[in-house]
Amino acid sequence: MHTFNNIIFFDGICNLCNNTVVFILKRDPKHVFKFAALQSPIAKKILGNDSSEVINLQSIVLFQNNNTYTQSTAALLIAKQLSGCWPLFYYFFIWWPKFIRDGLYNFIAHNRYRWFGKKKSCLFTLPEHNNRFLEEA
Repeated sequence: MHTFNNIIFFDGICNLCNNTVVFILKRDPKHVFKFAALQSPIAKKILGNDSSEVINLQSIVLFQNNNTYTQSTAALLIAKQLSGCWPLFYYFFIWWPKFIRDGLYNFIAHNRYRWFGKKKSCLFTLPEHNNRFLEEA
């Protein structure tokens, strides 16, 4: 049985998104986060009807404390819990108006396949990270 909290949902075929997951794994020594592709059955189960809308939004999604966060807010809440200097990004950028943060986020998200490419299948993980990825609900 999974505890459905602190789950990062990401586009499993996006190179930028997959690289972001690897980045987070390296900076999450307390194993705060679990991961699942937006295209997975568990995303549909946890996010419910919102899952198709989220995929259309081209957004990373953080499911935390029964709340769903998307776009720049999700990214900043994730950064806040990483090791190193990354929490500073949260404290600096969270004060920016959401329409500016999300505007920049959406610009990058809209161009991510063109700039970074995409895979034919979801992220391949190392065995030591298998317990961090949720596949079934």
